[in-house]
Amino acid sequence: MSKKSRSKLWFLVHSWLALPIWFFVLIVCVTGTLAVVSQEIVWLANPEIRASKPSDDAEPLSYDQVINAIKRAEPLVIVQSIIRPDESHFALSVTLSYPDGRSVEVYVNPYTGAIQGISPAFDFKQFTRALHGWWLVPFTNGFSWGWYLVSALGLPLLASLITGLVVYKRFWKGFLRPTLRIRHGARIFWGDFHRLSGIWSIWFIAVISITGTWFLIQAILGDNQISISSEPIVPVIARENVPTSAPGVPAPMIALDDAIEIASQRIPGLETSFVFLPLNAYSHLQIGGRGWYPLMFQTAQINPYTGEVAVSHLLSNRSTLEFVTESMRPLHTGDFGGLWIKLIWAFFGLVLSMMVLSGLLIWTKRTALATLHALKRSHKAPRQAAAVAALQAEMTEGNQ
Repeated sequence: MSKKSRSKLWFLVHSWLALPIWFFVLIVCVTGTLAVVSQEIVWLANPEIRASKPSDDAEPLSYDQVINAIKRAEPLVIVQSIIRPDESHFALSVTLSYPDGRSVEVYVNPYTGAIQGISPAFDFKQFTRALHGWWLVPFTNGFSWGWYLVSALGLPLLASLITGLVVYKRFWKGFLRPTLRIRHGARIFWGDFHRLSGIWSIWFIAVISITGTWFLIQAILGDNQISISSEPIVPVIARENVPTSAPGVPAPMIALDDAIEIASQRIPGLETSFVFLPLNAYSHLQIGGRGWYPLMFQTAQINPYTGEVAVSHLLSNRSTLEFVTESMRPLHTGDFGGLWIKLIWAFFGLVLSMMVLSGLLIWTKRTALATLHALKRSHKAPRQAAAVAALQAEMTEGNQ
């Protein structure tokens, strides 16, 4: 075999070894697309998670009203947290603590306060996100190797975007004159589809690859105990500042709705989406939600007895680096603007999955044909060499 033929053979081996990598990328893209709309899929399958209105003019209950309704149904439970989803058609997620030590998350109707069902410990939404994010590999000591494996794919995805734009000369013409030839064979169709979908998905591929690479950096920083967060540590309430009460009677606390009003005054434009009630007599009440910038949450830690804001973590408290890094996760998942943003992310996630699939089809067919030709040449070369040797031997005998 000539040196050139050996070089081509090694290149083909290298090409086949890349197949598992891009097949893995395809699976990650498909699971990521499902993860974006996993909550909506659960909503379709499980009526308990739906926020059904008792009447057309029904208004959502306040947080205090929700707690009162739960207390009427379950007098002995302690409400630990209330999370109000961005979309109004979802039920509230409320964590309850029972006297026997059980702590469960339940679905609560935001219009009636009725408990509609118990959230499973591991549902379809959590499954798809765990499968996409870290391939269900457990976190035993820091970030799992599955997290590293998936997040590292952001690098080849970003490299593919850059090299694709370099290879596809004058790619911007695809916006003006899109080409998708349907009746010219599978290879031409998939080639046109790959280029066309790539052009219209430039922004999405850049967002996914950059944010995916950030998850890799986040894991490296976390496993090396390096923090860039400026979030303050919340001090416990001093013992002497906790009001006394009779045995078995909780100390008097301010109304939850009043605490939310106090937080709204501290954080202008706050749309409260979660509250975490005090875990014990020395804990603060945490209230948080989004404001004018939908990619980040702002929080306030409030003394439940006096209403004093002990600590707040606002947009203005973040450094420029934090502003960028804390925006990465919602940009990656599309979980920051309601249903329409999720549908846009899911659509382009599907397009990206089809891009990877079309690229694999084109690449596999081309590599398979090249491999077949290389094998034919390798089998033909010994026969040709034998024929040449025989001819030379005959010529030698004739000369003699």
